[in-house]
Amino acid sequence: MKKDLFGKALQDYFNNNYTENLITSTNISGEDELPLPYLFRSYSEMPKLEQKALTLAKGSVLDVGCGSGSHSLYLQDKGLDVTAIDISKGAVAVAKKRGVGHVVHKDILDETNTFDTIILLMNGTGIFQEASQVSKYLNHLKSLLKPNGQILIDSSDIQYMYEDDDGGLWIDTNANYYGELDYFLSYKDEQDDPMKWLYIDFERLQMACDSVGLKCKKVLDGEHFDFLARITSK
Repeated sequence: MKKDLFGKALQDYFNNNYTENLITSTNISGEDELPLPYLFRSYSEMPKLEQKALTLAKGSVLDVGCGSGSHSLYLQDKGLDVTAIDISKGAVAVAKKRGVGHVVHKDILDETNTFDTIILLMNGTGIFQEASQVSKYLNHLKSLLKPNGQILIDSSDIQYMYEDDDGGLWIDTNANYYGELDYFLSYKDEQDDPMKWLYIDFERLQMACDSVGLKCKKVLDGEHFDFLARITSK
């Protein structure tokens, strides 16, 4: 995200310079539009997984990858103590202007404070990047939990993207985990550096949690192979 096209797009929308959407693609899928208004959605416009996560949030909250701050603003309005972080400088600037009280330009691995709730939404497992790094990130998130704290995270099992017309799978069993993708983002004829992005199935996430002393429970299934999980210390 060196060019921070995501942040530029958010700033354009916030400053009433909205003329086109973000374009996303991966190494296994073609281009798709990410509408900028969706990144500024209200609670009533959010998917049910996000709504459920926000209703479960309690105490002091860390909003990881806060984007324009929609989740943080909702939780603030509910009276919760929210800290929002994002690696996009543009996103942080927009979240501040929208009224998020405590928002910081920071990578999750650089966070050291502890919280009652940590939320990672809009495919929160994406920041893990690769299956080999899941344990590292989970251990770090575990260190940020206060006693009886919780992590609320969503993801998708994208196995369906490898199905052929007959329902068979064309996954290379000798390759890396099928949920590891190269993610490309472009905006206004500019393309950002590709990112590693991880979609993880619930069973694999649950096993990874168990291996680092965390308990993982599925809270809710979404409408398209996605799910919300609640992770706590054992």
